[in-house]
Amino acid sequence: MQDIEKRITELTNILKQANYEYYNLDNPSLTDQEYDKYLRELIILEEKYPEYADPNSPTKRVGGEAIDKFQKVTHKIPMISLSNVFNEEEIMEFTNRIKNAGFKPEYVCELKIDGLSVSLHYEHGKLVFAATRGDGITGEDITHNVKTIKTVPLDLKRDIDIEVRGEIYMNKKTLEKINREREKNGEVKLQNVRNAAAGSIRQLDPKVAAKRHLDTWIYHLPNPLDYGIKTHFEALNFMKELGFKTNPVSRLVKNEKEILEFIEEYTNKRNDLPYEIDGVVIKVNDINMQQELGSTVKYPRWATAYKFPALEALTKLIDIKFTVGRTGQVTPNAVLEPVLVMGSTIRRATLHNEDYCKCLDLRIGDIVSIKKAGDVIPEVIEPKLERRTGKEIPFEMIKNCPICGSLLEKKGNVDYFCTNKDCPKKNIESLIHFASRNAMNIDGLGTEIIEDFYNEGFLKTIPDFYHLQNYREEIINLEGYGNKKVNNLLTAIETSKTNSLERLIFGLGISGIGAKNAKLLASTYKNIYNLQKATYEELTNIRDIGDILAQNIVNYFKNPENIELINTLEQLGLNMNYNGTASKENSLFTDKKFVITGTISFMSRDEIKNLIESYGGKTIDSVSKNTDVVIVGANPGSKYDKAKSLNILIWDEPKFKEIVDSL
Repeated sequence: MQDIEKRITELTNILKQANYEYYNLDNPSLTDQEYDKYLRELIILEEKYPEYADPNSPTKRVGGEAIDKFQKVTHKIPMISLSNVFNEEEIMEFTNRIKNAGFKPEYVCELKIDGLSVSLHYEHGKLVFAATRGDGITGEDITHNVKTIKTVPLDLKRDIDIEVRGEIYMNKKTLEKINREREKNGEVKLQNVRNAAAGSIRQLDPKVAAKRHLDTWIYHLPNPLDYGIKTHFEALNFMKELGFKTNPVSRLVKNEKEILEFIEEYTNKRNDLPYEIDGVVIKVNDINMQQELGSTVKYPRWATAYKFPALEALTKLIDIKFTVGRTGQVTPNAVLEPVLVMGSTIRRATLHNEDYCKCLDLRIGDIVSIKKAGDVIPEVIEPKLERRTGKEIPFEMIKNCPICGSLLEKKGNVDYFCTNKDCPKKNIESLIHFASRNAMNIDGLGTEIIEDFYNEGFLKTIPDFYHLQNYREEIINLEGYGNKKVNNLLTAIETSKTNSLERLIFGLGISGIGAKNAKLLASTYKNIYNLQKATYEELTNIRDIGDILAQNIVNYFKNPENIELINTLEQLGLNMNYNGTASKENSLFTDKKFVITGTISFMSRDEIKNLIESYGGKTIDSVSKNTDVVIVGANPGSKYDKAKSLNILIWDEPKFKEIVDSL
């Protein structure tokens, strides 16, 4: 019998070591055939001599008996969650709070695994129980399922009492394989790796969890000082030495620049990883510093999680509202339950037109997928048909203007317009556009104020902006309008008269003419009168002015009401000339694309952009193979490294100053 007991112990140790090498080190010493042979032998021996079986035998990985319910577990050290940050500004706020507290920290950056948090407890190096986070104070005992996860060591390399924390997750390929099987069997697919992992761990029958092939990354030691460990980075290595699987993608960084570089690197690499990540965790490395910074009730002050912007999100379509634009076009818009997409909360999204809504078969009450078109404009992509309950209300295009009640007229194939030229909403939108930042830039005249003035009768047409001083006393008597506010507003209106021509052209609202093309027209024609006389043929010869825009410009100046408006504005003292200078020719700049990174000491970023544009160049935000020059100042970001890797021409500050001085 001693030989039997000895053989069971020997096989147990061989298989435990093999599991560690395979799952933790990715460097197996046994072949699959050898492993299977030893495992079969151990299973047979344990079945025949159960009194000699190790409670944490590798054979237990396949799942034991099902349980009736989950037992509650109280965490001696609370499992609080992390605060979230969503952009560079919020990352800087996090690091500045730490520096303002008098610290000069190093940080550890780690990948934020999309899975389920777990706490593992060992006594004398043996796993005794595993628990979920729960509410942070009380979790659930999931030991029966965690034992099926092959990367969770049942025995550690040392005889030690310890608690570690990490994430249970499912590999992307595992999910694909499971879903292929479920589809073949007519079962509902598992939605995503996070839900799949969480659902597997919460099975009462561990055999189900065992079939799901879950995995772990261990990333936190709650009480490192008890083991003489002074930094988080040391703690990661310590846990790895004990036999835990720790993620090799963790990096010690010195400052915010290196944090942002790590984030950018794994934003680009995330789709190539075999597991899902939804962000990057940033932790102060020094343990004593962590303890001095402490925690709030909910979050540690020494760590935060940068969340990748959601590219797409699901939410409910509460209603469809129709809006009237400054041209009279009526557009359906989605009213949504608030949802976070790419770092901003979305409550409304464009639905474009009737055909778009009908093509998607959108219905009020649908669960819909939202994303940002071009990373800027919220857009409804599709309804989730499988989520319909039968209570949804089909889309119907309205027949009358939602503001004035006039009949709508369909122009072209898809767009509807209000036929009332005096429609209040159409007029208000024109006024808002005229005063906007890229148009006449009348500071203090926001949407609500313009609507107030319109309703009070002070502001009905564009020239009325320049008569508002006649209503000064009436405006001061309105709620929320003090003496100083009204004086500032009237000063801003007077100042707008001196704006360069491109702002006026954009403010007039010529169909299709944006701020960029307005500047192109102003610099080409120099004054409004030359532009009025421009022919279709002349306009189509201008770069970026195509057939449709050229015809829109010609049609605008054919309308006597528009000519009367321009004459009225001139009589009110508005400038009708281009104040800038025509683009100069210089082979270093003309028709080239520039990226600016870092700080140039002798020029602001806006001054650099204006200089480049004045010589016919263009500034862009990101470095690619199509970039011609990267201008590099002090403390450049990762754009500098990318430019070097792509062999793009770099102008450092001395080189750029030399070029500027020679112009």
